[in-house]
Amino acid sequence: MADLSKPTEEMQFIIATDVGSTTTKARFFHKKDGEWRFLVAGEAPTTVEAPYEDVTLGVQNAVREVEELTGHKLLAPEGGMIIPYDGEKGVDLYCTTSSAGGGLQMMVAGLIKSMTAESANRAALGAGAIVMDVIARDDGRQTYQKIQRIRSLRPDMILMAGGTDGGASQHVMEIAELIKAAEPKPRLGAAYELPIVYAGNKTLRPQIEELMNTGFALEMVDNIRPTLEQENTEPARRAVHELFMEHVMSHAPGYTKLMKWTDIDIMPTPAGEGMAIQLIANTFNQNVLGVGLGGATTNVYSIVEGRFVRSVSANLGMSYSVTNVMKEAGIDNIMRWIPFNLDKEEIASRLMNKMIRPTTIPQTLEDLIVEHSVAREALRLGLQHHRTIATRLKGVQVERTISDMFDQAVEDSYVKMMNIDICAGTGGLLSHAPRRIQSMLILTDAWLTEGITRMMQDSVFMMPHLGVLSTVYRDAAWNIFDKDCLVRLGTSIAASGQEKFGEKVMDLKIEMPDGKVLEESMKLGDLKLIPLGPEEEAKVFVEPAAHYDIGAGPGKELEATVQGGVAGLLLDARGRPLYFPEDDQKRKELLIKWFKATNLYDEKELEALI
Repeated sequence: MADLSKPTEEMQFIIATDVGSTTTKARFFHKKDGEWRFLVAGEAPTTVEAPYEDVTLGVQNAVREVEELTGHKLLAPEGGMIIPYDGEKGVDLYCTTSSAGGGLQMMVAGLIKSMTAESANRAALGAGAIVMDVIARDDGRQTYQKIQRIRSLRPDMILMAGGTDGGASQHVMEIAELIKAAEPKPRLGAAYELPIVYAGNKTLRPQIEELMNTGFALEMVDNIRPTLEQENTEPARRAVHELFMEHVMSHAPGYTKLMKWTDIDIMPTPAGEGMAIQLIANTFNQNVLGVGLGGATTNVYSIVEGRFVRSVSANLGMSYSVTNVMKEAGIDNIMRWIPFNLDKEEIASRLMNKMIRPTTIPQTLEDLIVEHSVAREALRLGLQHHRTIATRLKGVQVERTISDMFDQAVEDSYVKMMNIDICAGTGGLLSHAPRRIQSMLILTDAWLTEGITRMMQDSVFMMPHLGVLSTVYRDAAWNIFDKDCLVRLGTSIAASGQEKFGEKVMDLKIEMPDGKVLEESMKLGDLKLIPLGPEEEAKVFVEPAAHYDIGAGPGKELEATVQGGVAGLLLDARGRPLYFPEDDQKRKELLIKWFKATNLYDEKELEALI
């Protein structure tokens, strides 16, 4: 075991792994000239399933690749890492994240779907779980249907909330009795007790204890909603993570061995990813919206005014669940991003092929454009889902003034693109896009960024590794993240609003780093990319037309300093929502214009396609 009190000044080498559902990824970090840097990566297939049924084999194979690439001895003969580094071999710290075996799957129960159940849902998602179902008194199902559902789910854990402290008791006990009557069985076999975290009305603890003391591993924590005005998800989130380690991980093949190897608790991969997004937010002290676009799921993270929320769209992904994206978005929404002729059946067939062969990558430009179109829709739907979770607390009285009376609806979600300062993405499709501008435009198009937004992405899929590392050595994690992982794509300046096509949206004056002043006048439908390097800054003066907002209010001027990136400075006057012509031919022409303006794809190949 490493000495975690050891200061980073004395440490030389760190290894971090991520045991994914298909691939185990090792990342090797080294301190060079007093600075922590990423050295090399190793990858191997995950060995959670038969015939191996031992995740440590995949970990050893991935680490062995690092050994071969560096000549640095890391693995101990008896298994595990050589700890600490002795001047020749070994590492000072080993940590890992994992989503193998389906990650952490939970069921959540609460009284009212939009109140305690929603708070419990947020706590479970924050702990890195996939929430299989939310059971509530008012969820529209009959009692027998709820019992059937609880029985069929086989979750890893149940989080139960309900009632403010000293509040509703009878209804909370009804939910508890429902769970007891259903006799749910855990996913990893009936040989052990199903963990239940009770985070409801604290006055009911004795009754809950009496009811649930056999057949369940019960953990009591502070109430998630002690009062209607207050949400306290942290104790429940912590308990979920601890029970995950103690009960779920210890029953997964090979995890008990892996737990002995690591210096800090194994963390679910999405929780590691969330820690990395939080690292960006608290380093820059800005509002951040992040995404992990995976093969099976899309995780969206937001930190707005210090409040962290994570959502999992378990059926939206780019390989295993790509056909779900097609079903939920509708094929027409995918086709609106495609500038050449393809019929619906052809697109549907391609996506079904991708689902059957999830590891294939696009071989032609046509394939790539189709895949990027699906990615835009997956991200759009992921954010839509995220907004339903990142909401103001329900049940709280909202103070309203006379002026609010005219604006009848109180907006549910507090995630508004105009307030987001940084968008960051990770996942194979974004990290491995042939041109960096492609991932920048995919994020911009899907999320419809507004005002001035910095765009960043993970270069080599290291966010989970650095997230778990940041829990013990924040400075080392940020150093590597900043220098070797976080690619600055650039900054997008987008006006919110939509008037007539071809009419003026905004005038810009840009003072470039070399002293040159560029003047641009943008009309609705225009998109322009200005080269501005990652280390460069420019001063911009934006004057929007009367009905457009750039962040200071409709028609109000804005002056700001913007950072560049590998893609550059993106000036976006395509309107919010995006303006698409009704006429199909005009839509295709406009898309081609956008693609060419940003040098999105190879121009000759693009011409050949049209």
